[in-house]
Amino acid sequence: MTVEQQELPALPVTFRPTRTRAVLLSVGTVMFVVITAVAFALDKLSTGERISFVLTALLFFGVLALLSRPKVVADELGVTVVNLTRSRRLEWAEILRVNLRPGDPWVFLDLSDGTSLPVLGIQPGVARRHAIRDARALRLLAESRGTGTDNG
Repeated sequence: MTVEQQELPALPVTFRPTRTRAVLLSVGTVMFVVITAVAFALDKLSTGERISFVLTALLFFGVLALLSRPKVVADELGVTVVNLTRSRRLEWAEILRVNLRPGDPWVFLDLSDGTSLPVLGIQPGVARRHAIRDARALRLLAESRGTGTDNG
């Protein structure tokens, strides 16, 4: 089946591991609430100790929020890959191939500069079918935008 025969997703489109994100943010919120409640429930704690409990809870929530950050946003001009601490904007022509091999923890993009970029926004861990569908959609978009083909 050629790229023209397959249905392309409407742009802009965002790919992200939604189940993982929901779990991480839910656990982070519950942890923050529980630790904060414990800090105020314990009568023997000083104000400084209570503050340290709340700050620790915020730190835990922050780490889990950071882990829920990855996503891929595709638009007419290219792709923005948002990983844990960095974002990178790529034009479609820079993406030579979209890879998700068996056993890969996430998608990898082979780039025109000879490097490979991990894309944590599409990861098959919790929702394998969803990740495979997203990887195929991103591959279709990259192929239809002329990577590896003659746009001529």
